[in-house]
Amino acid sequence: MSIKRQELEEFLDTLLKPCDYADYGPNGLQVEGCESLTKIAFAVSATADSIAQAVEKGAQAMIVHHGLFWSFHSTKTLTGPFAKRVFPLVKSEINLFGYHLPLDGHPDIGNAATLGKLIGLEEQTAFGDYKGSATGVQGTLKNSISVTELQKRLAGVLNHNVIVASYDQQAPIKTVGIITGGANSEWKLAAETGLDAYITGEISEHDWHDSQEAGVHMFAGGHHATEQFGIKALMVKIQGKFDLECFYISSENPA
Repeated sequence: MSIKRQELEEFLDTLLKPCDYADYGPNGLQVEGCESLTKIAFAVSATADSIAQAVEKGAQAMIVHHGLFWSFHSTKTLTGPFAKRVFPLVKSEINLFGYHLPLDGHPDIGNAATLGKLIGLEEQTAFGDYKGSATGVQGTLKNSISVTELQKRLAGVLNHNVIVASYDQQAPIKTVGIITGGANSEWKLAAETGLDAYITGEISEHDWHDSQEAGVHMFAGGHHATEQFGIKALMVKIQGKFDLECFYISSENPA
């Protein structure tokens, strides 16, 4: 089966609602390629390696969480490492779609929502506020578990080491907030909301001290590791909608 690029773009924009987010860069089609699509690659990030794999496997489109263009990078020339990402896409006429915050905060297939389901979080509602938009979820565990138990559960789901900042490793946890990736400072919102714990990807030196002193158990499971779930859920969604050949490109990234 094949579809037109515009059909895929319209479906993604309707599902993920990128216009609802004031993001760090453009969401949607970032590099325009061929018009007819039969095979789509999915990856957390558009890197030289993931793009090379998409080219090798004959994809006509690639959908990622971390695209190529960011406001904090300012203007970039098509040279060096950046050129090694862009030129293969253009040469092979691969369409690159990137969805950042829309894929973090989606209530069904978002990174946080999907991770929450995997660790047993129930009654999930919107959590986080980046310029007026929720970027995560909060919810309740069916049964209270200790900090140590949640750390083990999370590490098993992520297949990644989990750093924990806690004032008591045996304290019970019932309510949890999740914003994946680099939202380490948002433990403050978890504290304001009265949640027991906060899960994200990264943690800084001062967050390790500040969060536990504020009474929040903070878990950091890796930026990449916590953001692999939304793109995988999106792949399943697109397969079900269009019956296209889709594949996920895994990346070796301990950060």
